[in-house]
Amino acid sequence: MATIDEDLSQIERDLRVLKIEYEQYFGGGRPRPPSDTQWRLEQLIKRYAERGGEMKFAQRFRYNNLAQTYAKYQDIWRKKLKQKEEGIVQRHFGAAAKAVEAERLRNAPPPPTTAEQVQRPGGYVVACSNPDSEKQKIEDLYRVLVETKQKAGENTDAMTLENFQIFVKQKTAQLREQNKCDAVEYAIQIEAGQVKLKARVKA
Repeated sequence: MATIDEDLSQIERDLRVLKIEYEQYFGGGRPRPPSDTQWRLEQLIKRYAERGGEMKFAQRFRYNNLAQTYAKYQDIWRKKLKQKEEGIVQRHFGAAAKAVEAERLRNAPPPPTTAEQVQRPGGYVVACSNPDSEKQKIEDLYRVLVETKQKAGENTDAMTLENFQIFVKQKTAQLREQNKCDAVEYAIQIEAGQVKLKARVKA
């Protein structure tokens, strides 16, 4: 039986695949909507909708992000399906290119896990130049930091995404002003058993 983390990773993969398959469908590369993939994804999301008590904080945070992302995409797809049925969808010449990119992504090796990334030399690194327009990047950085701290046995109860976003915004502006640089790198590293978040000027 799959663990919660494995199921969340499966939701993440299915969501990525479903997005690609819908792009193919709306671009003319698929004859039918990807109903099978969507059904499988919805079953997993519904399974954990009422099991919040079984998940740790980082798992709930990750699940909520995935569920919200799916709801956002679902609304977009519903509107596009309606437009397609009414015959008002414009065809784009980029459909073939999207299909090629989707095939490349399918054959690409899966990304390394959070633990693998943090343990690598240099740690998990994210570059930011304008946090206001890079919210997904900041959310991913926050999620990795929380998960890594919890795996290391550190308390994360006082951490919130809102405060983290404010910190990154202020720190990025401060370092860019002081060093006249375009971007700031944030690296999550493990030193002497403790999880550290380090900000440094991007060369």
